[in-house]
Amino acid sequence: MTGATSARPLRIAIIAGEASGDHLGGPLMRELAMRLDGDVDFLGIGGTEMTAAGLTSIFPMSDIVVMGPLAILRRLPALRRRIVQAAEALVAWSPDVTVIIDCPEFSHRVASRLRARDPGLPIVDYVAPTVWAWRPWRAKSMRRYVDEVMAVLPFEPEVFARLGGPRCRYVGHSAGERPPADPKAVARLREQASAHGPVLVAMPGSRGNEITRLMTPFGEAVARLAALAPSLGVIMPVLPHTRPVIEEATAGWPVTPVFVTEETGRHAAMAAGDAAIVASGTATLEMALAGTPMVVGYRMEAISAVILRPLVSVQSMVLANLVHGSNAIPELFQNNCTGKKLADAVWPLLNDTPQRSAQMEALADIGARVRATGKPPSAAAADIVLQAAGRRKLLP
Repeated sequence: MTGATSARPLRIAIIAGEASGDHLGGPLMRELAMRLDGDVDFLGIGGTEMTAAGLTSIFPMSDIVVMGPLAILRRLPALRRRIVQAAEALVAWSPDVTVIIDCPEFSHRVASRLRARDPGLPIVDYVAPTVWAWRPWRAKSMRRYVDEVMAVLPFEPEVFARLGGPRCRYVGHSAGERPPADPKAVARLREQASAHGPVLVAMPGSRGNEITRLMTPFGEAVARLAALAPSLGVIMPVLPHTRPVIEEATAGWPVTPVFVTEETGRHAAMAAGDAAIVASGTATLEMALAGTPMVVGYRMEAISAVILRPLVSVQSMVLANLVHGSNAIPELFQNNCTGKKLADAVWPLLNDTPQRSAQMEALADIGARVRATGKPPSAAAADIVLQAAGRRKLLP
């Protein structure tokens, strides 16, 4: 195969396997298209954001969205077929560089096949797999099919260097490039939620199964907090497709939440709370950057928890805690994620207490670390992708 020539646009293969990857891929593609004056083609797998940015998707991203080891095992035959389909389509297209975004169960297998078929193809991984949490041997094995990793957490380059993985550079987290929340929007939301009492933000996740498991303990926590503070207000930033199920689940709550579905209002909603209860995931980092103290809860299938527990090698599963290097943010997992324990942990954060002050200091430090690059993540990532494509073009 040969690289790009002046006769055709630059060809960039790009693969995302879930919504969070689609959210990263869209801005990266727009940045690349701007740098190249539109002289670029994109082929791969993505969702609505990447499609809007110009991606031709080989098949719908929804075909490969899976969560948890059991779900992966159940879908393995179908996933294998899609892995082969994606790899064959990209080999036939002959890209100048390939970007894989998160979803390692799928994207890394596609990348491995691409490298076997075309050893000179540059492959860049956007979002490092969690080798710092479990299966650390993956870092070294990635050297066979990944040339560079673009990390979204500031501690990951050191981890990859220590574990013998491919070159890894921190490009920043997308949550860190958002401007501060509009104070007027924050004030409006607080007024809507509660004119006089404390305001709690509740975020039970974005996937159907995690929402189902968390709505009961979250609802019990709200009931307990409302008994302590009758004027309590609740704000829930939700996605349009999750709002119906969440709205139905909150019908029996003693407090009627204020729902925020617009992406532009999400940051204001997070900043409007005095404290929050949040599902483990990227939302914990977003909440930290909004400056709202929180308690993190999570439940997964019992058998998935049994499988994962002996493999996990970190003391915290909360992204914000990992960035800070401490357990500043309380986390309640599996059987510990109960309404009583959530309420007991978040109540001091709703009030002027030493616990609240200590967490607020930690959140400020997390914000400084995440924003340390001084450049939007999509711009830093585009630099690396274009450098990789340039190396390809030098090949005979």
